Amino acid sequence: MDRNWKIGIGIGLILLVAVGAWRFAAKPAPVPRTLTSAPAQLEIVRQPAPLLLLKDRGPLSQLPRYDPNAGKAWQVDLRGRDVSALDLTGRLADLKYADFDSGTRWPQGRLPAGFEPEEILRRNRSPGLGVRALHARGVTGAGVGIGIIDQALLVGHVEYRERLRSYEEIHWSGEEAQMHGAAVASIAVGRTVGVAPAADLYYVAEMHGTRGSGGSFDWDFTWLAQSIVRLLEINAGLPAGRKIRVISISVGWGPGQKGTEETNAAVAQATRAGVFVISTALARTHRLEFHGLGREPLSDPERPESYGPGLWWADRFWSGRQFGPGQRLLVPMDARTTASPTGIRDYVYYSSGGWSWSVPWIAGLYALACQVRPDVTPEVFWREALATGRTIRLERNGQAVDFGTIADPWALITRLQQR
Repeated sequence: MDRNWKIGIGIGLILLVAVGAWRFAAKPAPVPRTLTSAPAQLEIVRQPAPLLLLKDRGPLSQLPRYDPNAGKAWQVDLRGRDVSALDLTGRLADLKYADFDSGTRWPQGRLPAGFEPEEILRRNRSPGLGVRALHARGVTGAGVGIGIIDQALLVGHVEYRERLRSYEEIHWSGEEAQMHGAAVASIAVGRTVGVAPAADLYYVAEMHGTRGSGGSFDWDFTWLAQSIVRLLEINAGLPAGRKIRVISISVGWGPGQKGTEETNAAVAQATRAGVFVISTALARTHRLEFHGLGREPLSDPERPESYGPGLWWADRFWSGRQFGPGQRLLVPMDARTTASPTGIRDYVYYSSGGWSWSVPWIAGLYALACQVRPDVTPEVFWREALATGRTIRLERNGQAVDFGTIADPWALITRLQQR
């Protein structure tokens, strides 16, 4: 595995997902601000406005075509679009890769067989792999705190507003909520989308750098380090039995980037405090590796056999960059419905994700583990997740491989309860 694949990929993936919102909101860059709770209090310090630039974006005269060789996201971006005048009956190959939301307007009777937008939105709310069966068993993350550091959050969304204990901003600019925040919060603690729907959420909006007026972006992880430390300060004031046990950060940092040393030091501080920081730099900070799974939009998200390599890395996998079972923990990534930043009851379906979607999923699973075994550590969690995971057989163009290790939440939680 080359250095760019292992180290650089996490940093790029947040842009792959986040630029979908920021490109619509390009404007002169305002001065970043920091807003934190008053001393000895936890507050929602601001109510970011819905991201209306992604809502009611008007009609399309034709459906974009998906090019598997383009290497670009948002090729069939139908969020907030009106395609009701189009005949899409022969366009299944493109619609399989469409991103759309509850505001997309579809043609009546002119959709291809095998493409059902409402069912796709509904079915892919599930966190998958049997997580909802654990919820029915009472394993919901209750009593466990999750910290998230990401983009500005639509704090009133029905998916997570009852779980949100604080919302603060450290070096953030802009007034509107962003798509990334609503997605990661709902994947972690969403009431219908989330892995840990009863966990407490402590959220810090932070930019990982500074945007220039011309659209440039200069990475600087100094403020990410400050945000980790801020969550640890909050944690110090929380009562026993309600502590933050995991922090989800859907970005990575590497040698030579500004703020890397400070962020590594903050992660080490969190580790000493019993807080697991999960990021796309996890292989460097904890020597633990994961990858994100792909899936057809109408396949069953509960069955391991529905999954395979994620869309953005499938070709690399089949061309020889393979790994055997037991080397990485594989978790859901593509074909996910999440909370949308466009309104408090809006939802959006993403055909292709990035590690950005996998990180809060793992954080939610760790919260479930903390609920049933409060003394669990990241090392024990990861070891048992690999030991209880599933391996499936994949075939493509005459090539067959054993593919794993796919997380099995039911088996993992059962194992932790028994030990």
